[in-house]
Amino acid sequence: MLFSSMTFVYLFLPIVCLLYLFSKKELHNGILLIASILFYAWGEPKYLAIMFITIIINYFGAILIDKFQKYKKLYLILTVILNLSFLVYFKYFNFIIDNINSLFKLSVDPINVIMPIGISFYTFQAISYTIDVFRGDVKVQKDIYKLALYICLFPQLIAGPIVKYHDVEEQINSRTVDFEKVQYGVKRFIIGLSKKMLIANTLGAVADKIFAQSPDAFSPLIAWLGAISYTFQLFFDFSGYSDMAIGLGMIFGFKFMENFNYPYISKSITEFWRRWHISLSTWFKEYLYIPLGGSRCSMKRTCFNLGVVFLLTGIWHGANWTFVIWGVWNGFFIILEKITNLHKETNSKPLNFIKHIYAIFIFVIGWVIFRADNINYAFEYIKNMFNLVEINPPSVSYALPYYIDTFEIIAFVAAILCSMPIFKNILNIKKENKILYGLINFWLLILFIISTATIAASTYNPFIYFRF
Repeated sequence: MLFSSMTFVYLFLPIVCLLYLFSKKELHNGILLIASILFYAWGEPKYLAIMFITIIINYFGAILIDKFQKYKKLYLILTVILNLSFLVYFKYFNFIIDNINSLFKLSVDPINVIMPIGISFYTFQAISYTIDVFRGDVKVQKDIYKLALYICLFPQLIAGPIVKYHDVEEQINSRTVDFEKVQYGVKRFIIGLSKKMLIANTLGAVADKIFAQSPDAFSPLIAWLGAISYTFQLFFDFSGYSDMAIGLGMIFGFKFMENFNYPYISKSITEFWRRWHISLSTWFKEYLYIPLGGSRCSMKRTCFNLGVVFLLTGIWHGANWTFVIWGVWNGFFIILEKITNLHKETNSKPLNFIKHIYAIFIFVIGWVIFRADNINYAFEYIKNMFNLVEINPPSVSYALPYYIDTFEIIAFVAAILCSMPIFKNILNIKKENKILYGLINFWLLILFIISTATIAASTYNPFIYFRF
């Protein structure tokens, strides 16, 4: 079930909210657990079994780790391997087979494997719980229903934020719900829905129209338009989902970590990754980078650690060489900045501007690699962006108005403005400021009406990160 669907907005969510907010506190976890199972089963009921098995594996794995301290490392390794085996099979099996066939000139037939939605996210959440128990950071959860709620909580089940167990342990056991939280959550949800429906989908249609063509079928100007449109689509699609997830969590008394912090204002790729998909970045930092030694070792070893993290970050995103190369691309510049101290803050405005332009070039080109169906297409597309491809035949190339109309230009301007922290504190306006407070609420109501009307009228409503 999509957050941006009429079924969710006008049926599922109101029913769950009414049941939750007007029931006894003792029933809250049970209501959310049942709602989460129904939410996931709505689209893929057959994959509930995989999620249930994940819950069982980590429930008993953590108990064994806690009870048998002498063998806890062995139980941790086995539990993590079992978690990753499901992820590898459903997400990477055919990719592995295809590459084995290419490498050894074989003809092994791939299996018709369909990846369960959200498996990358809930697998990482499950692993974080087991590792937290192993480290002694949290107590083992002996109530399997509470552990199940943590792993399959519907607000962040399908596309994050990736919630680490030690961040929500107390909230699962006890949390409060009040009018202020519900009000904030509803507003945050509306903002996320608007970002998704009015900006991401609009600019996504522009990007799709361009990326559907051969890289030699349009001018460099159109190539840049496609790349920048996708850059904004990806951000507003994913950050919009995160806003909705955080808002929903707040309605039910949960406080999830922020997942984005205006990444497109970054002045380095290092800063970009501190602001982009923060829950994934911190997951890799806490459970991989620091255990490898982090930056506490030699520069050579630190660069190796960073390389491993970003290689796996690329692989985490999907079973395609484009994701691997994209991870390496980011890792290369992270390492370069580490060696040259390019990521260090400076008080020079001209230098900061140059660094900002540098960062934009790097992540936009990275998104082209990320978006492309294959490496060859990505390479040819990037060549076109720098006028290194001959347009063939010239008659194929359409003029700019073919790709973008007036409404899409408005969405483009909105994307630029909303990528900057201009409206950062819009939801923190106090009630005492009655005029501004009322205007903001009225504007959010208008956005909600327009967004839901767009849902009803549109057949184009993808969520990019569902496939990861």
